[in-house]
Amino acid sequence: MAKTRTAGQGEARGAADATPPDAHEEKRAAILAATLAHVPFEGWSLAALQSGAEDCGYSRAEAQNAFPGGALEAIEHHSRLADARMLAAMEGADMARMRVRERVAFAVRARLEGNAQNREAIRRALAILAVPTNLGVSLACLYRTVDAIWHGAGDESVDFNFYTKRGLLAGVYMATLLHWLDDASEGQEASWRFLDRRISEILQVPRMLGELSKIFKGFPFPTGAGRPPFPTGGQGETKRPETK
Repeated sequence: MAKTRTAGQGEARGAADATPPDAHEEKRAAILAATLAHVPFEGWSLAALQSGAEDCGYSRAEAQNAFPGGALEAIEHHSRLADARMLAAMEGADMARMRVRERVAFAVRARLEGNAQNREAIRRALAILAVPTNLGVSLACLYRTVDAIWHGAGDESVDFNFYTKRGLLAGVYMATLLHWLDDASEGQEASWRFLDRRISEILQVPRMLGELSKIFKGFPFPTGAGRPPFPTGGQGETKRPETK
């Protein structure tokens, strides 16, 4: 039995389908940019999104249409746009003349400076992302950022270093972000010095791991050279000794 659709539903669906993808993204970006000015007063809320939409000449209903997931979707989209702007800044810079550490520092700085006028909005976004139920979105945003930084810096690792670099940079980025939010120094120079120190520290880790791997190369496992602690049973299951 075919489902029927009311005239209002049909018109709404038709209007949504008629909106070109690029136009829809432009509307989302415009509403989000205008919303940032309201976040310090109304928080990341539907009310802030509606105020931002009205500032752009859209209706309050269009704010909800642009971000059906509400404030959390708006925060995630803001992070994606910030990543895109950061990559654009990296593409416009002479990366070939920079060392790896300089490329990473440039990327982090470019991303933060791109939001210099929105520090309170970012502070409030972090509070929402810290809610346990939002952990998935929080980690996804952080991973996309550090992954974009390493790709923009020319990293092509596909081995264990791929994960090590991103894990280490995630810690550096978050520490620098929190430092930057409260930085009252001229031009946030204290944050950039803090960033340089953190990058120097993480660049020592791969070298240390390399040295350790040389030192312990050929060392037997605690239970025997290359042997697992217990013989494996059928279908890959570990067979432990029976206890009496």
